[in-house]
Amino acid sequence: MRKRILVVDDDAMNLKRTQMILEKYYNVLLAESGREALKKINYEKIDLILLDIAMPIMDGLETFKLMKEDDVDTPVIFLTASGYEDDVRTAINLGAANYLKKPFFPQELLKRVASALGLEEQEEQ
Repeated sequence: MRKRILVVDDDAMNLKRTQMILEKYYNVLLAESGREALKKINYEKIDLILLDIAMPIMDGLETFKLMKEDDVDTPVIFLTASGYEDDVRTAINLGAANYLKKPFFPQELLKRVASALGLEEQEEQ
């Protein structure tokens, strides 16, 4: 059975690009906000979450904190376009599996996703 990945980003182009990279190997669910992500997490079986840090209304760090309060133990890889190391450090200290700076290379995304899921690295064919 294919692993299910939830991609959370307020930018539709980032969602589509990430989905295109991942859908060859995984089932991909999309959310455009932290609130939408929290709803999906409650109703869907999700194996990994890719979570953008900088989003309006509820940013990725706040979303992640609420997940932790609800005892959601799904691994999270943060996606960030910002150069703020404090955000990344905060995410890792909160228990994030990893982070990836945007824009990222497809191979790097696949490598980090496979690692977070405990799988052998996926190869682009």
